[in-house]
Amino acid sequence: MRFTTSIVYVMLSLAILSRTSQRAGAFVVQAKSTSRIPWSTRSCSALASTASSDVLEKLTSSMSVTHPAFDIVDSDVVKEYGAYCTMYQHKKSGAQVLSVAADDDNKVFGITFRTPPTDSTGVAHILEHSVLCGSRKYPTKEPFVELIKGSLNTFLNAFTYPDRTCYPVASQNTKDFYNLVNVYLDAVLHPRATSDPYVHAQEGWHLELSSRSSDLVYKGVVYNEMKGVYSSPDSLLGRESQRSLFPDNTYGVDSGGDPRVIPTLSFEDFRDFHATKYDPSNSRIFFYGDDEVEKRLEILDEYLNEFEDKGTASETKVSWQKKTFTEPKRETHPYPTTPDQPQTHMVNVNWLLNDSPLSSDELLALNVLDHLLLSTPSSVLRKTLMESGLGDSITGGGLSDELLQATFSIGLKGIKQEDVSKVEDLIHETLAKITMEGFEDDAIAASMNSIEFQLREFNTGSFPRGLSLMLGSMSNWIYERDPTSNIKFESALAALKSDLESRGDSVFTGLLKRFLIENTHRSTIEMVPDTALEKKQVDEEKAILAEIKSNLSDNELDEIIEKTAELKRLQALEDTPEAIATIPSLTLSDLDKEVKEYPIAVTDNYADTGITVVTNKMVSTSGILYATLAVDVSDVPLSDVPLIPLFTRIAMETGAGPYDDVQLSRRIGTYTGGVSVRMSTSGVMEDDADDLVTEGTKLTSKLYVKGKATKDNADKLLEIFNLVLTDSKLDSQAKIIEMLKETRSRVESSIQGSGHSYANSRLMSRYSVNGFIGEQTSGITYLKSVKQYLDMAENDFPALLAKLEGIRSTILKANKCRDGMIMNLVADEDVLNESKDDVEKFLNGLPGDASPEEKFTNFYSEEHPWATQAKAVMGDVKNEGFVVPTQVNYVGQGARLYDVGEKMKGSASVIARHLRTGYLWDTVRVIGGAYGGFCTLSGGTGIFTFLSYRDPNFVGSFEAYEAAADALIEQAENLTSEQLATAIIGAVGDLDSALSVDAKGATQFARWLANESAETRQKHRDEILATSKEDFIEFAKRMKERMTKEKMSTAVISSKGSIEEAIEQGREMEIVEVL
Repeated sequence: MRFTTSIVYVMLSLAILSRTSQRAGAFVVQAKSTSRIPWSTRSCSALASTASSDVLEKLTSSMSVTHPAFDIVDSDVVKEYGAYCTMYQHKKSGAQVLSVAADDDNKVFGITFRTPPTDSTGVAHILEHSVLCGSRKYPTKEPFVELIKGSLNTFLNAFTYPDRTCYPVASQNTKDFYNLVNVYLDAVLHPRATSDPYVHAQEGWHLELSSRSSDLVYKGVVYNEMKGVYSSPDSLLGRESQRSLFPDNTYGVDSGGDPRVIPTLSFEDFRDFHATKYDPSNSRIFFYGDDEVEKRLEILDEYLNEFEDKGTASETKVSWQKKTFTEPKRETHPYPTTPDQPQTHMVNVNWLLNDSPLSSDELLALNVLDHLLLSTPSSVLRKTLMESGLGDSITGGGLSDELLQATFSIGLKGIKQEDVSKVEDLIHETLAKITMEGFEDDAIAASMNSIEFQLREFNTGSFPRGLSLMLGSMSNWIYERDPTSNIKFESALAALKSDLESRGDSVFTGLLKRFLIENTHRSTIEMVPDTALEKKQVDEEKAILAEIKSNLSDNELDEIIEKTAELKRLQALEDTPEAIATIPSLTLSDLDKEVKEYPIAVTDNYADTGITVVTNKMVSTSGILYATLAVDVSDVPLSDVPLIPLFTRIAMETGAGPYDDVQLSRRIGTYTGGVSVRMSTSGVMEDDADDLVTEGTKLTSKLYVKGKATKDNADKLLEIFNLVLTDSKLDSQAKIIEMLKETRSRVESSIQGSGHSYANSRLMSRYSVNGFIGEQTSGITYLKSVKQYLDMAENDFPALLAKLEGIRSTILKANKCRDGMIMNLVADEDVLNESKDDVEKFLNGLPGDASPEEKFTNFYSEEHPWATQAKAVMGDVKNEGFVVPTQVNYVGQGARLYDVGEKMKGSASVIARHLRTGYLWDTVRVIGGAYGGFCTLSGGTGIFTFLSYRDPNFVGSFEAYEAAADALIEQAENLTSEQLATAIIGAVGDLDSALSVDAKGATQFARWLANESAETRQKHRDEILATSKEDFIEFAKRMKERMTKEKMSTAVISSKGSIEEAIEQGREMEIVEVL
């Protein structure tokens, strides 16, 4: 997997946690006035430690563990996160190791190499894929896939950055964890790929030819992945922006690979890159968790003692790009579009911020500045650009600081050609104005508190905390700097607060002036629509290949044909039992047999409010209350349901009650850890239906107002809940037009980049009522609705306003609404007790009668109103091809595998997973060259779908899907006990993800809302554990009968030319223009 620099750390880096999805937070009471409050009083208390004295003693002692093969270089305690760190260096190899002991059973390992490329052949990216294709100790074709099949991992992947490659794993099971560590270490240090050119051919690129008369084509997993990336206008803009700022160092090339350049990478250069970059002396090795440090060091020494420190690690150091531009640069580049699309432009203004290291204090201050400028809809630069009407949505993403040098990029897309210069001028004028006028105190308070809340809470959800620490440390460590300084924040935060108290907002205006206003190392990238670009690129590739072929002799052609056949033979060849046996694995006895349950208490008519309260009392939530109010929306007509996502966004972004949009945003930022509003539908377990397949007509539909705050600010959090639900400003026409334009742009980009998810949504909508409703609010149909609402907002706003007001009045109907309201609270006992009065006051203040006259339908036994309406409008099942400008395909095919009323055992999920990680991986990805090939099975509705991602094939993938049943029958009949155990272990691993404390509460709440009993969950787990060979055979025969070409329908996202070619080959499809 390759992440661009604008993606990885936006979610994960500690340095920019402020840019996660909920940008808000505060621990202190903020005065209502905007007069300055001394920053020394704006300090949040440290979160309570839950570690016992015995645990603390063990963590402390871990820092003094020694091993004869290692020197202790340094030790440190990151008190902010209870991380006890010891830096070791392996004496013989020179490898650096950061061992972090923590009271966390979700253990993490990662090995990272500095891999700065000198060209855009994608060598680092291709090597990332290739080293996981077999190694000295584990000679299977793909140990990585074998691990996926039968591991309890909570994370298993690899990342290619512009200057480094990371290989992280995580697991809560110690035996499983060390299995993963061993496989990954052998993979990176002794890969088969460096001696087997066919691995480079499969994962990177190769020429493919089936006969002398056929056309020569390029194939390869990374090659095709990057063709998909280069089909995305947003990706093209980001790549040109980065390249333009770095003409002299590694960041000026594409580590992922340019499809036009990838075919120039030779096997020899590929092999040499590994030899020079994948040496232990050039690595950074990371361990985290509650396992024994001695064991970590023993495992490492087994691998590292074969290597001598060559003293060559300095050769991989990333050189600094000096800020040499004496005046800004401007470039124009094309992006692919279709004649039916609006021919709009995109523009980014980009700055290189530094050419020497930034201090921790500067980095934190820059992140707060970034938050002030862009991180919320009310942030001044974002707000100014969006309200200008010059474009549809923001581009650039602001600050990026995970590499050696930080950058800042900002712009718009969806711009008329004549407005491009206006956008550039507006960016510069706005920044200059901010420098002159400064930031308001309440804006600074909101941004400061938002970042502080998130740093202290350190809520990474299901993502391993240790991996977040690893990635945060790596953005220093990889550049020969202190790894722990980048994951601490107390000192930098205190310094920033002190600086603010003495200098006020000049702290930020000074940074703005220094890094942006007076910085001439700046570029402007304009992307221009080109309706002929896609065809031009296809024709150019065909011409290159035709020329190559014309210059080849018959013997050379025969050699390519032979190599093509040999590669396919090797790809189809199954690993021997002896090779598979080398992969370390768990046994069924290593699995937890019981489902993990979390505390829950349900109180109907809580405090005589008429509202149900569901409480999840946890051991500790570190003083934080996690609250959710669910409001029933089932009385809204189905025809207006696609409008609810806009309604929820309006609730957060236009202001509410006495607050305008800016004031509301800042109040959320100052007093809470974030507030959000969304609508969701979910299927439920029907009364007395147990685990039978249903039509999907029994479901819940709720609008959820969610948020979190410290117990001291629970009253303010709940006050905001009330305001956004009952008193949001629905009449903000300009803001609503702005939102709809941004939504249109976002969904269009998403369809191009994640077409598989839209194909799946479309398939599900044909067979399930719930799937049909979901597609109306998040699929291709939703895009059509958004365009209609935008037209209405611009040309008949009173009609749109009436619909929005109708939604609010319907869901808050006085004599009914409280019957459908549910409050979910996740907190520890102390927080629940201290917030009790605030909760009661909030519930009593909500709209509606405490004893409502009307009642909602029992959705566990009666058909949902939307289901009744949906069945009346659902059309016939049909095959569709959706046209977007792209060089790759997203191929979907599916049908109902289980009929309504049939029982589907837990074993079905084991078998579907086996099919995904086995046959589909081998056939669609490895042999077919797609970046992904997988399947889904809906437990409630019995719908089965096949999907591919960034696929060079079209009809070939259909044929693979249609042959899946026969392949599964053959596998089932020859299934060994070891293969069966592996499949079961993998399925259990999917059930047991690591959860944060709030996610545990949310999980149990969702289970309760779905009417799912603990007994049902345990029965499902028992059925998974009891999966048999006979279950495989029965499932395969069912597929053989029902998943045929004639019975399955198709949904494909592709170019018009590819769809028409498939139709010519006999695939019936209705062509639908999407954009």
